[in-house]
Amino acid sequence: MRRPVSTLLAAALIAALGFGLAPSPASASPTTSVPTGTVRIAAHPAWQPNTAYAVGARVSYGGKDYECLQSHTSLTGWEPSSTPALWKLLGDSSGGTDTAAPSTPTGLRATGSTSSSVSLAWNASTDNVGVTGYLLYRDGSQIATTAGTSYTVGGLAPGTAYTFAVRARDAAGNTSSASGPATVTTPGGTTPGSTPAQVNGRLKVCGVQLCNQYGRPIQLRGMSSHGLQWYGHCLTDGSLDALAGDWNADVLRISLYVQEGGYETNPRMFTDRVHQLIEMATARGMYALVDWHQLTPGDPHHNLDRAKTFFTEIAQRHRGKTNLLYDIANEPNGVSWSRIKSYAEQLIPVIRAQDPATPILIGTHGWGSLGVSDGRDETDVINNPVQATNIMYTFHFYAASHGQEYLNALDRASDRIPVFVTEFGTQEASGDGADDFARAQQYLDLMGAKKISWVNWNFSDDHRSGAVFKAGTCDDNGPWAGTNALKPAGVWVRDRIRTPDSFPTA
Repeated sequence: MRRPVSTLLAAALIAALGFGLAPSPASASPTTSVPTGTVRIAAHPAWQPNTAYAVGARVSYGGKDYECLQSHTSLTGWEPSSTPALWKLLGDSSGGTDTAAPSTPTGLRATGSTSSSVSLAWNASTDNVGVTGYLLYRDGSQIATTAGTSYTVGGLAPGTAYTFAVRARDAAGNTSSASGPATVTTPGGTTPGSTPAQVNGRLKVCGVQLCNQYGRPIQLRGMSSHGLQWYGHCLTDGSLDALAGDWNADVLRISLYVQEGGYETNPRMFTDRVHQLIEMATARGMYALVDWHQLTPGDPHHNLDRAKTFFTEIAQRHRGKTNLLYDIANEPNGVSWSRIKSYAEQLIPVIRAQDPATPILIGTHGWGSLGVSDGRDETDVINNPVQATNIMYTFHFYAASHGQEYLNALDRASDRIPVFVTEFGTQEASGDGADDFARAQQYLDLMGAKKISWVNWNFSDDHRSGAVFKAGTCDDNGPWAGTNALKPAGVWVRDRIRTPDSFPTA
């Protein structure tokens, strides 16, 4: 989405904070080392992620005391020890060394399963200093570590019972007792599941449509995040539970801005956050659409090397999953279609070297308009397609700005090439202003008739009318379900995502 000048101050602030930030990895390796040395007991409340801190607030983390320098809402990866722009070190906490283990995780449960995987979630533990991660066990053996409270275990056999448990760990290396066990039997290889990702399995492009594991055309409907650098705190266990369970969404678009205080300021931290969100979407049975949100500059070649690094890691780690989509260029602008095609044909082989099967989506010229916003049209793409297989082309529209000409282009193009609408709004192209629900419904009617998948912008509480939540909802951690916290556009799109899916399985 194009961002007005009024956001540049926020972008500059985040960019400044980005320097010196350190990652908070969520690794699938069972050999992750335990921190060594002495950790002292907290003298102030323990630092916690997803918490609002004011200037002057004091916390303890890792046996040290810190004072807040800038008001902010904390995120995983922004721990005090790693963010000197946000926290001033005061010194060691008083009171001796930390020997207290975190509380035992509770509520371990399966949130979904396929013939080869089980998605698990549990309630967060607490600790006098701070929980740094969780150890996951299968049938008594440790199999993974993660920073979050959900995880998808892959590589399982169909029709087999597995018993899982989880322990919490703190910065001193103290571990909790094991949670209560959760025993899950994977379904047989041909038994359909109940979530969108379970029912449809790995997607593939067939002709001009997106098809499920049975080779049948389907339509996915869901929501896009806002930029993770600004509104990552809107993506919580609670909000994604609501998106999957209350909204009945099929897909979460993970919007990773490259510039504007995003990926380029701290590639490790933002890559780890995408890993975490992929796991969170997977645990809830949704598809994860990984959006490389290049915007300014508009030429995707500017970020080609960064894209190769990012997608290599993402594809390598998650290639065993069957619920992914890769969007490699959000809204190219100021460049010709041939320039975008050149970028795609250099990046796609890099992804395919790691993941040969996940569909890849390619942004089109003119801000993802199939060229219409540049005075061109879809024939540029039709007459000069990207030389690759299992790909789709993206289209974006904002109903109050993009009228019949754009609607006609989508109609024509979808008869000739596979199209996925990876971003739309009911407002103006800025994502703000009055809603044009009538025009938006015309688009949705066309996409429903042709089974064109779509994602709405955006799942945040940004002040603009296109953000679904009222201002302050994310800072207040909800309410997420229902309509009380929704703006008019949020109520409208939730109603249209909630209508029953029709996923053929025969």
